[in-house]
Amino acid sequence: MKKGIGILFVFVFLAFGTGFAQETSGGDGLNYVHSARTIGKGYLNSYFHTRFFGKLGQSATSSAMYWDVQGAFALNYGLSDRIELQLLPIVYQDTNRGKPGYNIPDDLFLKMKIGGLGNPESPFRFGLMTFARIPTAKMHNIIFEPYSAGTAEAGFTGLMSYFGDASYPEDSYSVHLNLGYLFHNDAGNKLTDSPGDTISNKSISSEITYGFGVRYPFDKWDITVEFNGNAFLQKPPVTAYSRENYFYFTPGVRYKMLRWLNIDFAADLRMTPDKDQTDYTFLPHLPQTLPNTWPDWRVHLAVQAFILPSSLRKESERDILMKKAASRRELFEQIVREQKETEAAEKELQRIKEERRKAEQELQKLRKLLEGKQSQKKTGAQKPEPQKQSKPKP
Repeated sequence: MKKGIGILFVFVFLAFGTGFAQETSGGDGLNYVHSARTIGKGYLNSYFHTRFFGKLGQSATSSAMYWDVQGAFALNYGLSDRIELQLLPIVYQDTNRGKPGYNIPDDLFLKMKIGGLGNPESPFRFGLMTFARIPTAKMHNIIFEPYSAGTAEAGFTGLMSYFGDASYPEDSYSVHLNLGYLFHNDAGNKLTDSPGDTISNKSISSEITYGFGVRYPFDKWDITVEFNGNAFLQKPPVTAYSRENYFYFTPGVRYKMLRWLNIDFAADLRMTPDKDQTDYTFLPHLPQTLPNTWPDWRVHLAVQAFILPSSLRKESERDILMKKAASRRELFEQIVREQKETEAAEKELQRIKEERRKAEQELQKLRKLLEGKQSQKKTGAQKPEPQKQSKPKP
């Protein structure tokens, strides 16, 4: 039954589909792909992230160098052992449009993860994340960046993780799968600031996004490999950038400088071919010969710092081992509790079965007793009454 529920859970994710797979993960996840684990109750960590890309764009009369630099940070807080909240503002974003040519700030992302679900004895963990994009930027529809409509957007993400060691998941290799749905809420929305642009989206754009990642830990280094991509269910209007489906391969490394401080380095490599589907009729400030509005490559740098609890910066190796042992003891106690609950349920079921068996036996006896009385009545009714003998006359 439990295996069936797990298979059904995975099937639902595959059927319905990481939201905002092109935004940094933070928390317990990789660069893009989220983990189904939460960071734990009362924990707070920060993730300072930047990525950049440069490309030479040419037209018939001119050429220009276009840069796409983004700076963001994420704050992840464990509201409970199962619920994690994330605040992710993009602080700086190049726009390559007009003056000053950048957004400060850009949009704000809000996320809530319900994670750590599953049998504690199993290496699999499951979770669900909901998210929203709040349009706080001045300009949207930015080239080399994921499509944004300039409206409030929302979606959900299914999370599944597999850990080589369920007792010490942070010390073992792990595999993560994210599948989600993104709703752009852009019907009737104009996408550029060009006065002559009268094209707007007549229907709501939506897409399925997905991510797959593996982490292999060493003493001071972690190696990560990720894939992420999308598939538009309803494409944005023709004046939108990044209308093409994308698929990226992202290898990376993490240097664990201190127990509470990690440094990440990764690179995006686009695997999908050059294919520009944007209509530049109303976009005269950009060259019309860009091969693709998704970056060919992109470099990531990030620093993760654990803020709470403050004891993380003071604990010795012995304290960490003792805490891990305590967490494993809690896991064993949970398993024992569940085992006892299962045994109690089995005993209760056995008692109910015994009561039912006794009731059936009593019912059988009663049935036989009633059948015996009915047969006696029938026998008595069929027996002829004895004739009275007349006395002889004297």
